[in-house]
Amino acid sequence: MDPIAPIPLEAIEAARGRIKGAAIRTPLVPFDLPDSPCDIWLKLECLQPIGSFKIRGAANAMALADPEALKQGVYTGSAGNMAQGVAFNARRLGIPCRVVVPDSAPKTKLKAIAELGATAVPVPFDEWWTVLQEHGHPEEDGLFVHPVSDPGVIAGNGTVGLEILEELPTVDAIVVPFGGGGLSSGIASAAKALKPDIRVYAAEVDTAAPFSASLRAGRPAEIDRKATFVDGIGGKGMLPEMWSLASNVLDGSIVVTVEEICDSIRELATRVHVVAEGAGASSVAAARQGGAGNGQVVAVLSGGNIDAHVLATILQGKTPA
Repeated sequence: MDPIAPIPLEAIEAARGRIKGAAIRTPLVPFDLPDSPCDIWLKLECLQPIGSFKIRGAANAMALADPEALKQGVYTGSAGNMAQGVAFNARRLGIPCRVVVPDSAPKTKLKAIAELGATAVPVPFDEWWTVLQEHGHPEEDGLFVHPVSDPGVIAGNGTVGLEILEELPTVDAIVVPFGGGGLSSGIASAAKALKPDIRVYAAEVDTAAPFSASLRAGRPAEIDRKATFVDGIGGKGMLPEMWSLASNVLDGSIVVTVEEICDSIRELATRVHVVAEGAGASSVAAARQGGAGNGQVVAVLSGGNIDAHVLATILQGKTPA
């Protein structure tokens, strides 16, 4: 695939108008944490109607699509959150939706997909990853909405950056969970257009950190991925078409452990009464680590869709198997 071109500020500002009625403007709240190396603020994308930022990019990409292309419906490849974003917007448009999901997708996300009227098609992780690499599945009909490598999706995601800078113009750095780079690159594109000296970092888990590995290699790299409950980030590698954009707009990757993510999920639940999924809490864990500096740091909580039994295990002070 061709490299994704830089996302202009005008495209992100236009996306904000298109996604009204689907996505909401989420709160930006302080996170008072003792012994924190920085002043942490939380961008609560876990409070979106589907519990995830993915509603933004899906809404923008589908609003930009040719109506003729939508007549046969839409489909996507997703571990759960983009599935819900596409399904939510398909229901609004009255068109069918199918979702190719990895067979390890959490039950809570599969349940949400069904409740939105979409059909989940479970496949082995490697086959699911191929859908992302090849931008579609040969046995599926309709318009394919890529969860990462779609300029419309990235522009929609970038509206998070607009909101952060409007509410906290003095912010020094933003930390964003890194799945494929669609959220972090969108936010960085918006934020750096408005404030060129701001730093934007990816947050990755050490069991699957393809962006960190790619930065070390100086090119898109594949990794040995270890599956954990942190399912919303950590693919098998860096998508080549995202490499140029992500490596240019992001200031680095902060890699955290599964245990650090669990600790941040507990702190969020007990201190600010917010439920975050593993991917969503990775940004908080990264900010607490100090890798984003000691000024004002916004941690983007990308989602809150976590299985109840997994959350219960974490709140008991344990790490899910």
